Amino acid sequence: MLITNGRLITWDTPNQILEGQALYVENGRIAEMGPQAELIARYPQAQRLDAAGQYVMPGNICAHTHFYGAFSRGMAIPGAPAKDFTEILQKLWWPLDLALDEDAVQLSALVCLADAIRHGTTTLIDHHASPNAIDGSLDGIAGAVEQAGLRASLCYEVTDRNGPQGAQAGIAENVRFIKQCAAHPRPLVRPSFGLHASLTLSEQTLDACREACPEGTGFHVHVAEAEADQYDSLAKCDKRVVDRLYDHGLLGPHSIAVHAVHVDAREIALLAETHTWVTHQPRSNMNNAVGIGPVESMLRAGVKVCLGNDGFSNAMWEEWKTAYLAHKLWHRDPRRMNGADLVHMAVYNNAALAEVFFPEAPLGVLRSGAQADIILVDYHPFTPLTAGNLPWHILFGFHESMVTTTIVAGKVLMRERKLLTLDEEAIAAQARQAAPRVWERYNQFVKRL
Repeated sequence: MLITNGRLITWDTPNQILEGQALYVENGRIAEMGPQAELIARYPQAQRLDAAGQYVMPGNICAHTHFYGAFSRGMAIPGAPAKDFTEILQKLWWPLDLALDEDAVQLSALVCLADAIRHGTTTLIDHHASPNAIDGSLDGIAGAVEQAGLRASLCYEVTDRNGPQGAQAGIAENVRFIKQCAAHPRPLVRPSFGLHASLTLSEQTLDACREACPEGTGFHVHVAEAEADQYDSLAKCDKRVVDRLYDHGLLGPHSIAVHAVHVDAREIALLAETHTWVTHQPRSNMNNAVGIGPVESMLRAGVKVCLGNDGFSNAMWEEWKTAYLAHKLWHRDPRRMNGADLVHMAVYNNAALAEVFFPEAPLGVLRSGAQADIILVDYHPFTPLTAGNLPWHILFGFHESMVTTTIVAGKVLMRERKLLTLDEEAIAAQARQAAPRVWERYNQFVKRL
């Protein structure tokens, strides 16, 4: 496939915006990038994709999400509003994940994947929980990912909150899926080992997870999202959360610490020393009123901070905008969280994290040899757009509705805003039929907690 008549945003180092250049895609990768006339002459038989003056750029990457939360949209939570993060877990998320069955797990993944294609997010790192449908749940999600044609890393959330049998079943699902992916590699799906959070995991379960986890696989765990996580860890073992995870051997260059809102200087140093990834989810932090993490301090200390969405819509530019504004308001300082820091997180760090799972070729960049994960953006700037000011055009001009075409591994998943791999209308209809059953089960479980 030859992509022509586009303005290329490379996100290379340094970033460039190129005109008069074309991309030749072959075997799922960018085989060549060069002057358009030369590539047309060299590949006269290639299928053409005319960008018609749109911006052509790498697809967005989401460093942390929860497909399983899809059915929470519009769901009524009984009783008084949750007053803090612990009550949000108890009144919303824990009864909701208990309410999911195999069908709801797959449908929740499909609706999120359709949303990702439409909004130009081509790689997602998911963290799953369905305590009453654990066995094989990752296979169902993986099948949905492959049907959609996107890339994803998947794991199951181990927790003690549903008893020792539930914890063991979560461990077994992670191990089964990791070994399955090793024995039968899946080009678009890669495994990780999921843990809920320190506050729902005993010393014995953490040890069991470390022992069971195959060599070379990292952990994906919520860390100090709220103060309650720290208080719980200190009460259990007189250690702060990051220290506790470090002592159990759960940190490292393949592991992801999600949120890290309430971490101190020593914990930041440990995250940097162990090369553990951290993901920042500002929309979720604001919604849960847990505060805003010391992201700039972590970046300065050498922590590899990325940007996720925690189950919000897969419109990653919305996460950019929220981060840009939230830190300014939180610190009451308009100089905080500049566009360059956002690019460092959302573009370069997210791509580097995605390559931990997909190391075969570069991701998140337009370059010969890179994965052909590409989006077309119908943006018409009314001021000059350069490589230098691009971050601020994205923050104040780009919108997810401007994504017209989404390509992953050289396969067109959406063309001119029409999804080609998923029937979005049919999936939405199935989800509307399933949601009342999920909500009914949710209401039964929320009364018991």
